[in-house]
Amino acid sequence: MSESANPSHFEVVIVGGGSAGLTVASLLLQRENAPDVAIIDPAEKHYYQPLWTLVGGGVMPREETEREEADYIPEGATWIRDAVASFDPDNNRVKTASGDAISYNYLVVCPGIQINWDAIPGLKESLGTNGVCSNYSYDHCEYTWEAIQETARKGSGRALFTQPAGAFKCGGAPQKIMYLASDHFRRTGKLANVDVQFFSAGGVIFGVTKFAKTLNKVIERYGITTNFTNELIEVRGDKQEAVFRVNGGDDAGAERVERFDMLHVTPPQSAPDFVASSKLANEAGWVDVHPNTLQHTRYANVFGLGDAGSTPNAKTGAAIRKQAPVVADNLMAVRSGRALGPEAEKYTGYASCPLVTGYGRLVLAEFDYNNDPMPSFPFDTSQERYSMYVLKKDMLPQLYWHGMLRGRA
Repeated sequence: MSESANPSHFEVVIVGGGSAGLTVASLLLQRENAPDVAIIDPAEKHYYQPLWTLVGGGVMPREETEREEADYIPEGATWIRDAVASFDPDNNRVKTASGDAISYNYLVVCPGIQINWDAIPGLKESLGTNGVCSNYSYDHCEYTWEAIQETARKGSGRALFTQPAGAFKCGGAPQKIMYLASDHFRRTGKLANVDVQFFSAGGVIFGVTKFAKTLNKVIERYGITTNFTNELIEVRGDKQEAVFRVNGGDDAGAERVERFDMLHVTPPQSAPDFVASSKLANEAGWVDVHPNTLQHTRYANVFGLGDAGSTPNAKTGAAIRKQAPVVADNLMAVRSGRALGPEAEKYTGYASCPLVTGYGRLVLAEFDYNNDPMPSFPFDTSQERYSMYVLKKDMLPQLYWHGMLRGRA
């Protein structure tokens, strides 16, 4: 790995040094006649975010999810420690926040997703106080466990968990922490006195029926009240009140104010602003790529993957693990002069959502674009299993740090 103070041109420029960017870079650099690769990302730290649910559930300290970014930039890549400010795909250039213009032959766009804390009035100011918590932030995920413990110590109260409208990363995260909290209340003998409620802007608990059946049983076991088509629109932290807008049914358009002792918020999310305002974006702001080849729909030398991509799959790290080899293979094919016809490497929408349903329990949901199950194991993973909990807690992090990011996807 090298750093470039005055970059100008690279054969392949990768925007984003997260899961997607590092994996694609590693895969490309392992090829024969490997291209010249630069990764643009300002971050000094790299996080394994799937474990933040377990941090919020008191299973492990957050420090176990953090590593130095420099340790995972693959050998042979140039690391440009800067942020991209804009794209100029007509001239094969990107411009960085510091004002440098970097040209490329091929571009891979994978900057991740943007968390819009300010989209809900009062949320940003309330985080970390008065029971308002979120596992979507390294700085705040430990406070989730504090809020759960405090609610249990009180012996009664209201614990609310929210899911926003639109796309967001790790579609199961809003409910996973709810199940862990409920299990903690159960283990401390307080579950009967804590009113656990799920408020979702969506209409179902999970989009794949096979897994939803199990989750509905989990909800019944814990006595959780579900409120669908209810979207969080304001947090009044000092009053411990959450305001929801009803988006469906006879009460559509109405607002309801709910008191809470703890409130776990999954914030609204979107494509990064510098992507959404660029020529690479579709109408919704995501990088406009073909759902199977991950090649841009208008610029043949541009590829996109990960959370910022327009593919309609669940935004998970497991999806990236399947997308990265497709991008690497198809970029190399285009580099060699081949068009991406029907025989091109294809991504079928695979995503995996390890749904923690309690301490030592997990439903492993794997599915494709059509919401058809795509199991990796020869048994029914729609059932709660201890083995799948161990997979998430102990095995997948090791496979991530030592396998996926090293190009062993």
